Amino acid sequence: MRCPYCGYEDSRVLDSRPVEEGSAIRRRRECPRCERRFTTYERVEVAPLMVVKRDGRREPFDRGKILGGLLKARGKRPIPLEALEALVADVERVVRHRGEAEVRSSLIGELVMERLRSLDEVAYVRFASEYRRFSDADSIVEEVARLRAQKAREELSRRQIPLLPAPENPGNGRY
Repeated sequence: MRCPYCGYEDSRVLDSRPVEEGSAIRRRRECPRCERRFTTYERVEVAPLMVVKRDGRREPFDRGKILGGLLKARGKRPIPLEALEALVADVERVVRHRGEAEVRSSLIGELVMERLRSLDEVAYVRFASEYRRFSDADSIVEEVARLRAQKAREELSRRQIPLLPAPENPGNGRY
């Protein structure tokens, strides 16, 4: 690595550590010529991911936009920032693992809403009102009714007794 101070073409690594949840490596370096220290970051280069908007425009994927929308939806709700950042990271992971160069904004919105619903229902309704562009109060009431119905279905499903016993050894695929 070339020294940013004197331009010497070599440097010595003093310390390396993972940063950004293991997606990058921070290296502290020292130039053997001028003996000055500097920091470099090593990241995996990922192919650009384009988001296809409702109107057909395309723009680069920006996790900051998702987080910004979630922060607005959160308002003063007691949702830790770390939980929102984890939600954004999960959505980005799912979208990137699809292996496609382009993804529709509607898919991103649905993934966000699916995760936000289980995190905080009020923030979910706020996000959904922007995302789905509710036109009146009846639209919001309908969304809340859908949320309640889904919550009731999930609760009923949790209380049901399974028809088949859980496998003793889930690795072999037999019951």
